[in-house]
Amino acid sequence: MKNNITEYTFFRKISLLTLIAVYFLILVGGIVRSTGAGMGCPDWPKCFGQWIPPASEEMLPDNYKEQYVNDRIAKNQKFAGYLEMFGFEKQAEIIRTDNSIRQETTFNVMRTWTEYVNRIVGVVIGLLIIVNLAASVKFLKSDPAVFIWSAILFILVVFQGWIGSIVVSTHLTPWMVTLHMLIAVLIIAILVYLVFRSRKAELHIRQINHHRFLNMLLVISGLMIVFQILLGTQVREAIDMISSALNYNHREAWIGSLGTGFYIHRSFSLVLLAVQVGILINLYMNRVVAGKIYDFARFLLMLVVLEVGLGVIMAYFGIPPFIQPLHLLIGILIFGVQFLMILMVNNKKIVRAEKKVLA
Repeated sequence: MKNNITEYTFFRKISLLTLIAVYFLILVGGIVRSTGAGMGCPDWPKCFGQWIPPASEEMLPDNYKEQYVNDRIAKNQKFAGYLEMFGFEKQAEIIRTDNSIRQETTFNVMRTWTEYVNRIVGVVIGLLIIVNLAASVKFLKSDPAVFIWSAILFILVVFQGWIGSIVVSTHLTPWMVTLHMLIAVLIIAILVYLVFRSRKAELHIRQINHHRFLNMLLVISGLMIVFQILLGTQVREAIDMISSALNYNHREAWIGSLGTGFYIHRSFSLVLLAVQVGILINLYMNRVVAGKIYDFARFLLMLVVLEVGLGVIMAYFGIPPFIQPLHLLIGILIFGVQFLMILMVNNKKIVRAEKKVLA
């Protein structure tokens, strides 16, 4: 494989820009959920049947509420058929019998335009993904993994867009929201890998004593982060149901209405914090106190401390709406940094595997 860093210059820039854009989309998506704007556009990809949403309810037909309910029901029937085709009969039945999809959506200009901005950012990311795939074609011979993962990323983003439409048509069904989040995490992982692969020479680290133990700590921590994100998604779903029932008022009462999932999520964050401290201590004991991986370890610990702090603010100060999106963003950012560190520690293994393939 070529070692010329300049070969990757454009691809590295577009991959990094796409990664930043995806994180920005996660922030915007968090704002959408925290403001209750998830159903601001009751259809997809258009918004109230228009590419540019209306500015007032007067611009919509008198029966628009009934119209979009019927459209959702028809789309969900088709989706339930797909689920049955792949053996998910139980989920299909849930979709068919879910009365929440029959809930009419009243036009709210703020929520509509908040959701519309979310979709515009998604379109921009789609264009960046296409450019990223086009830029990877030149590596078909010199580094085919770059093209393969860029193609997988493109397919995954298209699938994520379709899942997003189902999330809307199912009226934010909890398990669909969780699937949507899992795919977002996978997209982040692939983008982090592509950015890393284009900068491997710069992110090279020297040999570390007890390498396997450090790698084990990082992998365990990475799995814990994914688990914590899933727990957070479940808590978030519960908050959405409570906030919707209270018409997004009385925020001080939301936390008290949550179940055991919230307390597990809260306690588990301290375990995760302890593991991050252990990773930093391991690097220090191995005298790896300089270089990018130590910087990333310190940055990661700072992010986890900040995430715990934001969780405390939400728990004791009535879940301020501006804190929720930040809490989500930093949680996904923690995953990205942790995954990058795993790649860095295993950098030599990747290089050796490539040499064997090319030999």
